[in-house]
Amino acid sequence: MNKKPVETIMGLVVLAVAAFFMLFAYKVSDLQVVKGYEIKARFIKVGGLNTGADVRINGIKVGTVTSQTINPEDYMVDVTLSLKPNISLPKDSAVIITGDGLMGDKFVKIDPGKSEEKLTPGSTAENTKDAKSLEDMVGEIIFMVTNNDKDQ
Repeated sequence: MNKKPVETIMGLVVLAVAAFFMLFAYKVSDLQVVKGYEIKARFIKVGGLNTGADVRINGIKVGTVTSQTINPEDYMVDVTLSLKPNISLPKDSAVIITGDGLMGDKFVKIDPGKSEEKLTPGSTAENTKDAKSLEDMVGEIIFMVTNNDKDQ
């Protein structure tokens, strides 16, 4: 059990390099929670949206989903979003739950509106659109196909 000091030092160097790469990967991957002001949005269904999911405008991450709770009075889902402080959203902005592709992770997409009034910290976005599941999309396609057959 006589270990050489060179082996111990090399092991420590390997661990330090591994820790550096983990830190680098975390910084580059943009997994950090965006710290800023919070707004709320209410949905009937969130369809697999996770806490920590991105909030994006035109594909650019501008925030993070910080919490999801069910309102016991009407059973709607209250989603809290943390947005960057430099993002000032018009009050009529659309807040939509969507996904990356057919089977990708869910995220919140914001389509900015045109209103002069802005969403303030702690306010609730009124213009929301729920997540669509794969079953919902297949049902819509079947409905469109069967409806077109009746028209002809």
